[in-house]
Amino acid sequence: MEQDGLSAVDSSTPPQEPVSSLSPCIHPDCPCRTELIRLRQQANYYKAQHQRAVTRLEQLQQDIEQLRAQLRLRERQLFERKSEKTCATPKTQPAATAPPFPKRPRGQQRGRPSPPRRSYHHLPAVEEVLDFPADEQHCQRCGQPWQPFPGTEDAELLEIDVRAYRRVYRRRRYRPGCTCGKRPGIITAPPPPKVLPKTHLGISVWVSLLLDKYQFGRPTYRLLQDLRSHGLDLSLGTVTDGLRRLTPLFEPLYEGLIARQRQEHHWQADETRWLVFATLEGKVGQRWYLWAVQSAQAVVFLLDPTRSHDVPQNHLGEEAFGILNVDRYSAYKAMTQVKEERILLAFCWAHVRRDFLAVARDWPSEQDWGLRWVEDIGRLYHLNDERVTAQDDPMVFAKRHAALSVAVEQMEQRCQQERSDPQLHPARRKVLESLQEHWVGLTLFVDIWDVPMDNNAVERTLRGPVVGRKNYSGSGSLWSGWLAAMLFSLLETVERWDLNPRLWLTGYLEACAAAGGQAPADATRFLPWWLKRAEKRKYGREPNVADSG
Repeated sequence: MEQDGLSAVDSSTPPQEPVSSLSPCIHPDCPCRTELIRLRQQANYYKAQHQRAVTRLEQLQQDIEQLRAQLRLRERQLFERKSEKTCATPKTQPAATAPPFPKRPRGQQRGRPSPPRRSYHHLPAVEEVLDFPADEQHCQRCGQPWQPFPGTEDAELLEIDVRAYRRVYRRRRYRPGCTCGKRPGIITAPPPPKVLPKTHLGISVWVSLLLDKYQFGRPTYRLLQDLRSHGLDLSLGTVTDGLRRLTPLFEPLYEGLIARQRQEHHWQADETRWLVFATLEGKVGQRWYLWAVQSAQAVVFLLDPTRSHDVPQNHLGEEAFGILNVDRYSAYKAMTQVKEERILLAFCWAHVRRDFLAVARDWPSEQDWGLRWVEDIGRLYHLNDERVTAQDDPMVFAKRHAALSVAVEQMEQRCQQERSDPQLHPARRKVLESLQEHWVGLTLFVDIWDVPMDNNAVERTLRGPVVGRKNYSGSGSLWSGWLAAMLFSLLETVERWDLNPRLWLTGYLEACAAAGGQAPADATRFLPWWLKRAEKRKYGREPNVADSG
């Protein structure tokens, strides 16, 4: 019976599956349960190790791509052309889309009037009569002589005659013809005025030396080699000492440029390195910085051992207010006038464009994305140029202003939308975050139409000093550095006012010579905005041409 009962119970209980080594055991002390826990711990450990390996592999792959991008950047910095006048699209891969507007060809544009023929009538003329030899002035067949015909057939050739000469001046001497004793002894006519007393170099030599070095960027010793080919052999030591003695003559003009620029309210600024091979207490190394501040009426170069925000801040003055076009260098953001919002910073779209070009060139996978942004920036330039050309027509200007505003708003929305993507490529994110951070300064040109979109004008102004830095490596002393900053400033300002630097510099040094080798008391009258109408004609690019102002 018990067996039957047991059989009945067993038949009513559902059959159990065989116990696996991985199935949990009911009894807590069962060895199967302990083995299961151990195996599960090992599985979780290896899963975590695999996940770490995958993460580390992804990080290493990102590091490799980053290093490759840096390698491409360094190769471009070393071997690529420094000019931006190159095709934005790498030659190996075509652009994703066509540019929004055709690129203008070089040279004379179709449908535009040809430029007027240049006139050289202001140059002195040296007439020369050309004729046949006397024994050839007859008919080759019959031998009868030719008969003169009235008039000549005239033409011109431009020539340059550079020559050095000795200016020998003979001073007349007199003796008094009276006995009053007021002028005893021999009376000699006064010598010609010299810009540097006790020197045998005339004003024309110093003008050539100053222009050749500080306007054309040629080292002094090369000019001396050139002069030697014309028969004039000058000592480099004599020239260097003369330049040092000339330095104080330009200080009043330089201070006048600074004072004038502080009265303006729109500037552009940039800086570049400048070597000064002199020992300065507290200064390590020879790297100084040449700052350029450009406004509508003046250009001022500042030489300073630091790249601090104090340089433009102190130059513009505590009362300065207006707009300053700059790149994204943090020193400009630290200026007191900027923090107090008395000066608004207008940032440079050309630098933003370079960022996207760098992504397109350094990250092949992001090329199409970067070039699309470059095309959009080009479209902003195009729309803004069209708006500026219509400033005299209010209706057309308003229409084009609206089109520009829409394009800027669309670009901002696109930037925000792409930045919100959590899977955004690091190279893209870095560029877009910089774009968003400087957006207010980048779009300042939309509401103030006469603010340029970029800082290219002052960068072009820096080209002359940069050429000089490459040719003569900077300045060998502090006084030489100050002289360079002053001459760069004065010559660029004179060029800005469409004056002839050679004529203007000659006139000023003649005034210094008349003042006994010192800066004249009214030196600031030689600044371009104080010149009279006759003086502007005298120092103009083409003498005897009426001045429009």
